[in-house]
Amino acid sequence: MLIWKRNLWVLWIGVFFVSASFSMVIPFLPIFLLQIGVHDHTEVWAGLLFSAAFFAGAIASPFWGRVADKYGRKPLLIRAGFALFVVYTLTAFVTNPYQLLGLRIMQGLLSGFIPGAIALVGTNTPSNKVGYALSMISSASASGGIVGPLLGGGIASLVGNRIAFGSAGMFSLISTLLVIFFVIEENFIPNKEKGSIRNDFKLALSNRSLMMVLGLTSLTSASIMTIEPVLPLYIVDLGGSSQHASLLAGIVFSLPGIASVVFAPMWGKWADKVGFQKILFIGLMGGGIGTIAQIVFSNIWGFSITRFIFGVFFCAVFPALNGLVVRSTQSDFRGRAFGLHQTSNQIGGMIGPIIGGILGGIFPVQTVFVVTGILLLAATGVAYWYANDLNRELKTKVT
Repeated sequence: MLIWKRNLWVLWIGVFFVSASFSMVIPFLPIFLLQIGVHDHTEVWAGLLFSAAFFAGAIASPFWGRVADKYGRKPLLIRAGFALFVVYTLTAFVTNPYQLLGLRIMQGLLSGFIPGAIALVGTNTPSNKVGYALSMISSASASGGIVGPLLGGGIASLVGNRIAFGSAGMFSLISTLLVIFFVIEENFIPNKEKGSIRNDFKLALSNRSLMMVLGLTSLTSASIMTIEPVLPLYIVDLGGSSQHASLLAGIVFSLPGIASVVFAPMWGKWADKVGFQKILFIGLMGGGIGTIAQIVFSNIWGFSITRFIFGVFFCAVFPALNGLVVRSTQSDFRGRAFGLHQTSNQIGGMIGPIIGGILGGIFPVQTVFVVTGILLLAATGVAYWYANDLNRELKTKVT
């Protein structure tokens, strides 16, 4: 097997395990707070725990991107995997919310396995296969996100949340060992220039194409996270008061992930033929229209079908953005570019739930769907302008 193909399949498994370990434990943090005796201001603590890792990750990602360009993406993956193993394992032994908060901050500062895997695949795959490879990594993350809650819920119900945390740590360790023994990083040229994160930001600011991608990433991430605080409750309301409402919510919630597993590789192959800009435009437009269309139906079946169709289109977006990071940067800056890309993603992840929570608390829940759809359509307009601007730039260079 060619090395790039072996790397892709090994990292697919690794990303699947890491994504599963994340979704095994994160949705159950509010319940775990109750189990360790936090009965006052539980919602505040839960929100703080969720946002702490995003905030820490946004700060640390540019630094780890610089380290990756200097020492390689594989060492970055190994470090991040071991960090997740330690954090999840220690989480199994916490006794108060302050310890849990400290571990969540540590997770944000030290993790970065999936962005590292994306960077390694993006720099070690033939250029005519990058779209397919990045879409495969996206499907691995989506698959883990689907399986994780089922595993976490099952383990927690049988032996408790602490064992679930420990199991997540073991999954992260397995992913790390796979990288150590089976991933080979080729064509790596270390960046020997002395610099700083401040200079990295200056270089990024001078790259108009990269800045457009980073802006789109923040806008898209904020858009999709806007709906997260209200989506589970809305699904339960549509499903009625039956005893299976929670199970139904879990199934419907996972439909976009299922769509991603099926359709992401197809979008990736098409991106290699027609370009990432066109795929990004189609994905954002379909995602925006699909989000608004979800409020048309007042029954769970119509909502579920629309939710799946939304996932069919939206699963094209983030692989296309990752591909544009590769296309718009030189190889010796790519680790730092993906670090900045992760920071943009984390910023959107912090802002989105705040907007959704405020809107959901003031207006009917359908308003959140409309605002999310409008934001995605706004991102579509930006992507269209970006594609035209890039084409003009390329024509100017040719002439």
